[in-house]
Amino acid sequence: MAKSSGLNTRRALARATAAALTAALVATGASTAVAADAPGGTASRPQIDVKPSGGEKFAASAMPGDAPINPLFGVDGEGELWSYDPDFEGGLDARWNAGWGWQTARAMTQTDHDGDGWSDALWHVTSTGQLYHLRWDSEDHELIGNGWKIYNQVFSPANVGGAGADDLLARDSSGVLWLYLGYGNGKLTQRYKVGSGWNAYTHITGKGDLTGDGKDDIVAKDKSGVLWLYKGTGNYKAPFSSRARVGGGWNTYNNIVSVGDIDIDGITDLIARNKSGALYLYKGTGNGSKPLSSPVKIGAGGWNTYRLLF
Repeated sequence: MAKSSGLNTRRALARATAAALTAALVATGASTAVAADAPGGTASRPQIDVKPSGGEKFAASAMPGDAPINPLFGVDGEGELWSYDPDFEGGLDARWNAGWGWQTARAMTQTDHDGDGWSDALWHVTSTGQLYHLRWDSEDHELIGNGWKIYNQVFSPANVGGAGADDLLARDSSGVLWLYLGYGNGKLTQRYKVGSGWNAYTHITGKGDLTGDGKDDIVAKDKSGVLWLYKGTGNYKAPFSSRARVGGGWNTYNNIVSVGDIDIDGITDLIARNKSGALYLYKGTGNGSKPLSSPVKIGAGGWNTYRLLF
């Protein structure tokens, strides 16, 4: 699938807009420290030129365009937000600066509100425990709730509750996993208990269907380096079935994340960063008994510069 010739143009416009805003701040004497004191920073709309399909993405057999398609975002130690778009060849394009001012963000995750397969906004948790919602290219950080400091992992696994909008998962310090259903406007329902014992895992992630059954799944890496698959049920009262072992040896990685379909084959993929800072892609197979292919290196090094990947 070819990229549109407008991709680089829109990236250039995004960079030019960011530069103009920075210049305006300097001209008015505004300090960059203001961004650090705010609930969060700026975030430009992803510059991807292909949309996934709509309701037909829930067919039993995945086709190109059936999985969410999003960039991979990284936040560095300076609070800069960087975007890596899929290159439509199984890897990632060169990074571009998508925002700044994220020094105090504890967690960030993309969310799709209208079910069209790509993100509309992000949820982010501040260092003081507030959850905010921010639409792309907006300056309105909408407060969703307080008290989120009790959670040590927060991410959107796409739609695991059965409705059309993306939901949010959060694990508390005692190891209980909670599900918040999305209303499609950034707001969330009350929380629903998924289960306890989730502190056995160092990483939990997911962004779409890994097994080809039309339900969105998650994976979790335990402390011994074993990766486990939790198949989605589509029922918010019991969103996941019993876990199934994917494989061992995952302690070579210090981060795993899913943003959807990277190689544009219609199936959600998994990205893993090893301890030396190299990045690997595990392509989704759509097969529940073997949901991931062998890893392919898509980043030679330097990825440890990012304290957040989402």
